[in-house]
Amino acid sequence: MKRFFSINLKQVVALVALVTTIGVAVPTVRGAEVNDNLYNYLQLLRSDVNSLKVELINSIMNLSAEDAKKFWPIYRDYENELDKAAINRAELVSEFVKAHQDGSFDNTKAKDMAKRWFKSQRARLDLLEKYHGRIEKALNSVKAGQFLQIENQIGLFIDITIASEMPKVGVTGKLNRKQ
Repeated sequence: MKRFFSINLKQVVALVALVTTIGVAVPTVRGAEVNDNLYNYLQLLRSDVNSLKVELINSIMNLSAEDAKKFWPIYRDYENELDKAAINRAELVSEFVKAHQDGSFDNTKAKDMAKRWFKSQRARLDLLEKYHGRIEKALNSVKAGQFLQIENQIGLFIDITIASEMPKVGVTGKLNRKQ
């Protein structure tokens, strides 16, 4: 298990943190004014992150050729769904940061963002549970547990990285006490 904390994980976390940080600064809806070069760069970084995750999963799960044929199509489906959730998360983080920067963070916005955050956390757990079940059915409980552990630990590192860069709730925004 010590292998999990090798340079591979550090590379994944660093790239994910970079993608997340850059992603907060880039509008999430692509309009004419969005810098296409930056968007393309973000896509390339996401590709690098996914490559490093594949390397990490291979080194930990040690899949046989037969298991790999079953696992990787399921994992690709998981990654596609995870990417969609990441867009929603990036939008929420971007909105949170912007509201603190422009002083529009108030009780109403705080309540709305909290509801959306809880919804995204439930969706994230539901996604992990869904794919844990699919992997368990296709392979076995141990392999499904390895998948769950890897994804959970990477998710925790990403969460810590994002949280360390976020403004404290209400510190820079205007907080209306009566709302």
